[in-house]
Amino acid sequence: MRKNNQFYARRIHRFLGVFIGIQFIFWTISGLYFSWTDIDEIHGDHFRTDHMMHENATELIDLSKLDSTLLIASLELRFVNHKPYFWVNESKLFDAQSGVLHSEISETEAREIAQIYIKDDLQIREMEYLTETGPHHEYRDSALPVWAVHFDDSENLVAYVDAKSGEFTKVRHRAWRWFDFLWMFHTMDYAGRDNFNNLLLRVFSLAGLAAVGSGFTLFFMTKPKKNKSNNKT
Repeated sequence: MRKNNQFYARRIHRFLGVFIGIQFIFWTISGLYFSWTDIDEIHGDHFRTDHMMHENATELIDLSKLDSTLLIASLELRFVNHKPYFWVNESKLFDAQSGVLHSEISETEAREIAQIYIKDDLQIREMEYLTETGPHHEYRDSALPVWAVHFDDSENLVAYVDAKSGEFTKVRHRAWRWFDFLWMFHTMDYAGRDNFNNLLLRVFSLAGLAAVGSGFTLFFMTKPKKNKSNNKT
């Protein structure tokens, strides 16, 4: 019975070792990358510039002069390209001085907004208007439509400006993309990359525990062989 248990423990241990070994390599490589990178650089903070977006909001209109059919549930005063706007119900942008609805941020405005936040030495190479993104896109799960502002930079820098609110939202570059790619292997969420509670990760975690358990079983069940010697005198 003891030999049978050892046999099955070895078979389970070897099978689990092959099954989860490659994933453990990915976990190790991605973990090393995460621990040796500066998260502020991953966020692209070194591409941003310090600025004063506005001074004072003056000559603002009375809210009652906005669209009379509009029921205001939320209101935020924000500055877009140095001008004050009311961001109403997280969906509509009104000029805070004239009350005119600003239906969408133009390409020219998006370009100017991006240049305010990004360092002056970087030049814009291309503008892209996005209305949809896939589950693996670098701007996934974020508000659309959006202007993607591509800069002429060795890091393939892209800044994103919300086409509805005019908000400068995100910066993406090569180091962030490597981080995101390795994060997919770390979380084992190959569908959307960000779900830490997916079934595959749970299965591999349990398999890892089973591999450790089978290893301990072998260690405690295996007896060292005794050397038999006949001493003749």
